[in-house]
Amino acid sequence: MRRYLAVLLCAVLLSGCTTGTDAVHSGGGGNRYVAGDGRTIVYALADRKPAPAVQGSTVDGGTFDLASVRGHVVVINFWASWCAPCRVEAADLEAVHVSTKDTGVTFVGVDSRDERDAAKAFLAGRVTYPSLFDPAGRIALRFHDVPPTTLPATLIVDKTGRIAAVIRASVTQDALARLVGQIATEP
Repeated sequence: MRRYLAVLLCAVLLSGCTTGTDAVHSGGGGNRYVAGDGRTIVYALADRKPAPAVQGSTVDGGTFDLASVRGHVVVINFWASWCAPCRVEAADLEAVHVSTKDTGVTFVGVDSRDERDAAKAFLAGRVTYPSLFDPAGRIALRFHDVPPTTLPATLIVDKTGRIAAVIRASVTQDALARLVGQIATEP
């Protein structure tokens, strides 16, 4: 009986040593990287839903409104400075941005669940297109096809303002250029 009580007492004491939060969460200011499912979904023209209103202040203090670029294909990339795959894909996103910016394709990033100074440092010398600053992650919640906890994620909005594709993984230059080109040539 004594041995049983000693084991029970140890178990109770050890259970008090936990943080009370999810074991996956370990610092980082509450920011966690959660990998996407790796899928790329391209919607048929008839199945596309309108993109929600997206506007706000950018990391550098400017403003961006998705409605202002209606008629363009828009690539929206969700990222954060603490997301390692986001750092890897940044050069590929920038390369496609540079090669398509004069052809009616607009890029915008959405810096999610991040600190402004960290976001500025991430962008410096890496990306030239604007990025909305969304520390609470609310913009992703407007897109029902993008899990708000998945970074990176990229959406492509067609010229009519409808979601044409969702990429739930890091993008590569070749794959993104091919997909953007396909959507840009649609009627």
